[in-house]
Amino acid sequence: MAAEASEPVRRRRHGKQLETALLTAGWDELVEVGYARLTMESIAVRARTSEAVLYRRWANKDRLVLAAIEHQRNANPIVLPDTGSLRSDLLALLTAASEALAGFFAIAAAAAFSGLLADTGMTPAQVRAQVMGDERVPHSRTLYQRAHRRGEIDLDRIPAAVLDLPFDLVRHDLLMDLAPVKPSRIKAIVDELFLPLLPPAGGS
Repeated sequence: MAAEASEPVRRRRHGKQLETALLTAGWDELVEVGYARLTMESIAVRARTSEAVLYRRWANKDRLVLAAIEHQRNANPIVLPDTGSLRSDLLALLTAASEALAGFFAIAAAAAFSGLLADTGMTPAQVRAQVMGDERVPHSRTLYQRAHRRGEIDLDRIPAAVLDLPFDLVRHDLLMDLAPVKPSRIKAIVDELFLPLLPPAGGS
């Protein structure tokens, strides 16, 4: 009787707590063994649950992997800087985004080459969007709107393609190198490519 009382009670996980544990196990397994060797069974073992629990939520491993990547990204959001100037805000945001997303891009690229694209039928652009999410758009809008209110830029006179340029170039470098973009490259994107394209605020 005393032996029974001393045994630890295993608490059952439910709802969001269980889903978080499953997605965390999926991400950890993906990082450790890669997409090709990852199985629903290996994730279930890592999460200390059954395969049936996984299949009730995701039809197959590729759906679980994509959900795990999205969960990991959302759990590590990119903080929007507020330095007081457009240039320093851009430098800080592009650096933070580069450092935060490089790992996700590397993992997703490795998974894609290991069969994720074929298994899901998704295009590289769709996988990229799933990995990166919509983080860039609201952050860039807020950053530019603040600069507009400060009188640094006139958003009505700047084409959307120009506003997207710094983020598109950093994303391109991430896809090509699968590593954080070098500070010198980020500085060049902002100072040599982006800022010279902006018309003077309040100009004719």
